[in-house]
Amino acid sequence: MNPDAIALNRFGLGARPDETPPRDPRRWLLVQFERYQPRPAPWSGQQGTGARLADYQERQRAIRSTPDEDKQAARQMLRRDARSGYLAAVDARLASALDTPAPFVERLVHFWANHFAISVEKPLVLGLAGSYEAEAIRPHVLGRFDALLAAAVRHPAMLVYLDQAQSMGPDSPAAQRLAERAPQRRRGLNENLAREILELHTLGVRSGYTQADVTEFARALTGWSVAGGEGPAPADPAMEAPEPGGFRFRPALHEPGARSVLGRRYAQPGEQQAGAILADLAAAPATARHIATKLARHFVADDPPPALVDRLAVAFQRSGGDLPSVYRVLVDAPESWTGTGRKFKTPWDWTVSSMRALGRRELKSTQAAALLAQLGQPVWRPGSPAGYDDIAASWAAPDALVRRVELAQRIASQAGDAIDPRQLAPRLLPGDALGEGTRLAIARADSASTGLALLLVSPDFLRR
Repeated sequence: MNPDAIALNRFGLGARPDETPPRDPRRWLLVQFERYQPRPAPWSGQQGTGARLADYQERQRAIRSTPDEDKQAARQMLRRDARSGYLAAVDARLASALDTPAPFVERLVHFWANHFAISVEKPLVLGLAGSYEAEAIRPHVLGRFDALLAAAVRHPAMLVYLDQAQSMGPDSPAAQRLAERAPQRRRGLNENLAREILELHTLGVRSGYTQADVTEFARALTGWSVAGGEGPAPADPAMEAPEPGGFRFRPALHEPGARSVLGRRYAQPGEQQAGAILADLAAAPATARHIATKLARHFVADDPPPALVDRLAVAFQRSGGDLPSVYRVLVDAPESWTGTGRKFKTPWDWTVSSMRALGRRELKSTQAAALLAQLGQPVWRPGSPAGYDDIAASWAAPDALVRRVELAQRIASQAGDAIDPRQLAPRLLPGDALGEGTRLAIARADSASTGLALLLVSPDFLRR
């Protein structure tokens, strides 16, 4: 692959036929930092976290007072409405990818949303997934890692997804009152969020933390909850007001005492205790290497070059986690511009690049969520806090390729003869990115639609 093709397809979201290749690919990527829109037009009509959370909790309270025979129907209606919000948010996400003036930064949004993955099996998370990306991820991808980390793990979607909202310190005031009033009810410490922050969001696996560190961090996190009814009811009417976006610290749930995590003692009061641990994790050398490895894997190769990982990690630490400083090292790296180690497109990548290839700037009648589910990568539903895999082995199975062929044929048939794939191919795959085999297959196709389908599932287009 040549630099133009790499900039458009590996760093960007796929070439468009109505845009000329960049004259200076590296500069083209970096100036996008100034063009990026944290809340572009497709997201402007989306309801915010606070409003969604308040509506959900109000309806949950109404369901509790509903006659038993009507409760099931009310719950089904609540989930249908949450799904409607989810579908609209998926459409906004795809529409932003089609018409963004900063495709490199938009790709970074997708990267970080997958790094801090949530999954929408729970009804409340289903309704909050779009606002999570809009409020916790999009505004912070060009900032500092510690700010991005804090925004992600404090968002109600993450707190509810990982069962943090109701985590209770064993010796907290709330636990003591509960033991006195209802000893048969057992509600205690939940370690999910602490474990995923250490293993997935910051240090990475096999980085030296222990189970004791997980437990101590989980104790420090007690009290991190959401406003309203997703946490235990406050016993103190003077409890702190919720922050915008639905986060609320509940002192009654917080485990008292100092904590020891990774050999360091934390004696800060209340909410500040977990915040201090989080800040140290964000600055840890293991975190720098973990983030550097994932960025190099996403943008360069499934087996990222060790020397590049080293340079990215150094940039992360020297800049104090300033993400644009790390991105600049990535863009400047010679390893990023080699034709070897090409990345296989995920279903999301392939869908976005296919629609951009056809010149689409809006969704029209496309059902984005159903389309991605059909291809095996439903948006915000990886089923695991680890997010979706970022290697070819997870996406290049024969049955997955068959689904892409079927969809490519459908897309091509809708385009009809309006697009000449022989002219389109070199615009999407400039220079030597278009292989001779792909060019010949398109030229020999018996119709324009067949040629277009062949282009979209060609080895050249399936990789970036």
